[in-house]
This record gives sequence, C-alpha cells and structure tokens, in this order.
Amino acid sequence: MGTVTPLRTKEETFYPGVVEAPRFSCALGGAYMSTLATFGAVPILHSGAGCGMSQNFGQNFGAGLNGAGPNGNTSTPCSCLVEEHAVFGGEEKLRDLIKTTTELVRGSLYAVISGCVPALIGDDVGAVVKEYRGGAPVIHVNTAGFIGNSYKGYEQYLEAVIDQLLTPQPVVRKRVNILGIVPYQHVFWKGNLQTIKNLLEKIGVQANMIFTENDGLEALQSIPSAELNLVFSPWSGINPARKLEEKFGTPFVVIPSVPVGPKDTSAFLRFLVRRLQLRRTRVEKVIAAEEHRAYRFTEYMADIAMMALPHAYTAIVADTGTAIGLTRYGSNELGWLPEVVVVTDDPPEEYREEIINHLTEGLESAVKPQVHFEIDSHKIRLLLREHTLQLVLASSLEKHIAVDELSAMQVSVAFPVYDRLIVDRTYAGYRGGLALMEDVAYKYGGPL
Repeated sequence: MGTVTPLRTKEETFYPGVVEAPRFSCALGGAYMSTLATFGAVPILHSGAGCGMSQNFGQNFGAGLNGAGPNGNTSTPCSCLVEEHAVFGGEEKLRDLIKTTTELVRGSLYAVISGCVPALIGDDVGAVVKEYRGGAPVIHVNTAGFIGNSYKGYEQYLEAVIDQLLTPQPVVRKRVNILGIVPYQHVFWKGNLQTIKNLLEKIGVQANMIFTENDGLEALQSIPSAELNLVFSPWSGINPARKLEEKFGTPFVVIPSVPVGPKDTSAFLRFLVRRLQLRRTRVEKVIAAEEHRAYRFTEYMADIAMMALPHAYTAIVADTGTAIGLTRYGSNELGWLPEVVVVTDDPPEEYREEIINHLTEGLESAVKPQVHFEIDSHKIRLLLREHTLQLVLASSLEKHIAVDELSAMQVSVAFPVYDRLIVDRTYAGYRGGLALMEDVAYKYGGPL
C-alpha cells in the first residue's frame, strides 16, 4: 500500500479557527483592565464568574506579573450568571448587585461591564444602570467578547465615559490628553505615561494621562478641557479621539509610538512647539539638556554594546506602538539591523499599510525589516525560524525558541511578560534607550 505525503509537515499543520496563545484578551478584559487602571473606579461585571477570574493570569500576570489592585479578581463584584439567567434573564440580579456594590464598596465611579451572556439573551443593561444615576456615577460598558479584543475594550471604556459621563468644559490652554497607551496590554504603560507627563511638564504642557492619576474620576471628567488629544498609536485610541472631536471639538494628532531615545523624543517635542505654539527657546533648552545627559550616559554603555551586539540582526515581536518605537531606536541610534518585525495586536486592515510605512521608512539602516501581522504563537515561531538572529525583542512566549533554537539573546518587552516584574520600567523618552540597553546587557552577561 502506498504512502500519502501531506501538503504540510506535522508542525506546520494548523487547525482552522484555532489560534495558539494570542496576545490579548477579549473586549471585556480590555474594559475591565481600563477600569482597574482608573484609580477610584470600581468594576461591576455582568457576566459569568470566569470572565473576571480568567483575567488574573490572562491580563494582570501577563503584563509583567502585575497585580489587580483592591477591586480586581476575587474582589470584583460580579453577577456570576449561570444557566438559569440564560433562560430567565439576569437584569434583576444585576439590579441587586449594583445596589449592594454602591452601598458596600467605596468608589468614585462604578463601571458595569457586560459580557457575552447578557448580549446574547438581550438584557437591557443600559436601562438598569440608568436607575442608579444620581449618586456616585455609574456607567455601562457593553463588551461582549465577540465584539473584539482587549484593545477594542479599552476604546469601548473610553467611549462609554465620553457618552455617559463627560460634559462640555472651558478649554485649558496647553493641556493635552494622552490616549492610545492601553493599560496592561502595553506592558510598560505606567512608566510610559509618567515619562510622557514629566517631559511635557518640562516644556510647559499639562498632561492628563487619565490612568494611574490619584483621582481617576477627576482625570476622566477633565478630558473635555484639553486643547489637544495625543494618540500614541497608529490605530488604538483613534475611535475615542474622533468621538471627542465630534462631541467637544477637541482636535487630535496621531503619534505612531511612544518615542524611544533622544532622536524621536526631540522630534516629538519640536512637533509640539509648532502644534501648541510653545516657546521654542524653552523647549530647545530642555532638549539640549536632556540630549546631553542621554548621550553622555550612552558612553558608559558603548563598549559593552559594541562587544555584545555590533550591528545585531534583530527580530521584534510586539504590539504596533512598541514595535515601531523599538525598531526606530535600534536602527537609528544603536545600529541594529531590523531583520523581521511581527505585529501582534491585530490592527484593522485599513491601518496596516501605514504601519508598514512607519516600520520601514526613515530607518538609518541598510536592512529594511520584513513586516508580518500575526497573532498565532505557533506561526510566529515558524516565522522566526526563517531568520538568523542575534537579538529577539518579544514576549515571554518567544523566550525558548530564541535562546534554545536560534541561540539569540531575548528580552521580554511585549505582552505577555511572565519572566520579569514590570512596575514603572519604561523604554520611553531620553533615558528609555539606556534602560533597554541595561536589560539587553543583563541578558548578554547573565546573573552572576
């Protein structure tokens, strides 16, 4: 009897509709994490019990071993829907849950986040939520999992805030909102936000970064007072920015990524001089001081950088913003050769050509990266095997293939990160590039 040769080898055989270890959660997860990132906000889940608990390892731990805070995971109020509610509806249980939560759990804002079951059975969650308006603010975020991923959930949270909470305010000159940095999904989100805020303060711009502010409700309510919205992503955060422009007339600009290193950071600040009509002399003084320090301290790492990674062939596997920022810094300031970039946050098709341009144009390198859009971890491994690499900047999921199969150094810089604790670490700004090189050099030498 003859043998049949398969069209694909065993390791290349994929199962239709199955994705191995995607790099994000569902829309509920994104809205849930955004609520937890808003200090003083209390999430109320109208879903099955597992929808909240699964985010512990799926989102919190995956963001650099982060915890969920006082209102996350087992402390989150949840309607815990079961078969009975799928038949008879869950509105009455939600009504009781909101009442007891607002009485027992102290919060400045309550966000009712509804999942797949309420959407499928037709619960009128919005109508139930309206019954509790008048005390502390209560909003409804409709995040059925089939609507989209956690990046979509982040946008839905902000859009719910815009529609249900915000009112017109006088515009404050030189105040901006920071959008596009998604809590937990961007593993350096806390450090990125603080670095941007600190930089803007030095040039006379007040940044409302919303997440991690001491009074989250006040930060949210201040959104309409901004002169400009800065979206630090080619796609994530644009929908809320458009809604703010339609409702309050606030213009927005898209910054492709959080700037990494002196070149892109200085270019960002000079852009704001023109856009916000700032005093150029003040901004240039800040730029000169920051560049001097950054390049002076770069001298301390120069020798190890040349010994460890002279013109290293590099792979970057990350969300769009992280991939753009690290590709540009590695190419334009460290001399790395960007061999391949895999974008893992599944951006909509209409943004992909522009993303490719950001990743390939304006690079001071003879090597232009191959750019792939992929969320399947198995397919990503197959892509990496096609290249000879010295450095892999990726997630923890690429750690073993980089080290064991490709004999390359690997640093976890993108979701999910399970092999390092990230609190306020950041690669943003003038000093961020130095932090990146510290992490790379640690992998080169290893612990003593």
